Amino acid sequence: MVVKSEEGKQLRSFTFKDEDESQEVRAVERRTLLETLASQLPAGTIQFSSKLEGIQRTDQDEVKLELVDGSQLMAKIVIGCDGIRSPIARWMGFSEPNYVGHCAFRGLAYYPNEQPHEPKVNYIYGKGLRAGYVPVSATKVYWFVCYNSSSPGPKITDPAVLKQQAKELVKNWPSELLNIMDTTPEDTLIRTPLVDRWLWPAVSPPASSGRVVLVGDAWHPMTPNLGQGACCALEDAVVLARKLATALKSEAPSVEEALRSYGTERWPRVFPLTVRANVVGSALQWDNPVVCSVRNNVVIPKLVRLGPLLEHTNFECNAL
Repeated sequence: MVVKSEEGKQLRSFTFKDEDESQEVRAVERRTLLETLASQLPAGTIQFSSKLEGIQRTDQDEVKLELVDGSQLMAKIVIGCDGIRSPIARWMGFSEPNYVGHCAFRGLAYYPNEQPHEPKVNYIYGKGLRAGYVPVSATKVYWFVCYNSSSPGPKITDPAVLKQQAKELVKNWPSELLNIMDTTPEDTLIRTPLVDRWLWPAVSPPASSGRVVLVGDAWHPMTPNLGQGACCALEDAVVLARKLATALKSEAPSVEEALRSYGTERWPRVFPLTVRANVVGSALQWDNPVVCSVRNNVVIPKLVRLGPLLEHTNFECNAL
């Protein structure tokens, strides 16, 4: 892991093997992850283009899902893992996620023959602005640019405009970042406002309601500053699968109790991570020159250690 200033000066270089052998970073393209998971399911299990229009309980202790194409599904158990704007979360009484004050451009550079970058996580810190990039395969490199903004701004769908705006933010930054951005197919570019939802105890609704339960961003959207959003969704899935398997194999506990138990077990994990991600992001987005100088010359080179930095990623799945 390499950290640089906007001028290209190396502030710190972490080597996992030397600093903490228990830690690692694995960068995986989300599409590859999803396709790998989907390939384990029986053919025809997944129904695509099935956006949810409405949800309601029935007298038969089932849940009716109404899709935008007019079709309906009757479900005994509903697992809502439908992202930060989840209609299922809204139906359960959750508030909309809160905008945290910065936005991010993201893209996936493509090198048809072979990408030239070493297996390193690269961060570049500026004033109210930061960027990073990491190889995710032999031919692709993921990158991001995060910047402060008082409002989410208008939704822009033209990828050429998105690329121009992203490059303008970092036009005087290290050339390797700009080269990666130039090598990015326009259909991989996105710009998103960063949001989260703090699950305050006794204030936020529980993760489940009857036989309806939330997973991942639908329940606990968090900013990407710790790289744990999708990871927490996978952890949710492991815990929920274990709870449901136990309930379905026996009469006790009931499915409803299993879903409640899942929420009780996961909350102490996801709530602190959501808060920590927010705090870390706010600290990294400082634009005060004096504070940024202290960060670059004292905090990063002399105080940051790899083990404590990545301690939050440790999670023991155990055997399924």
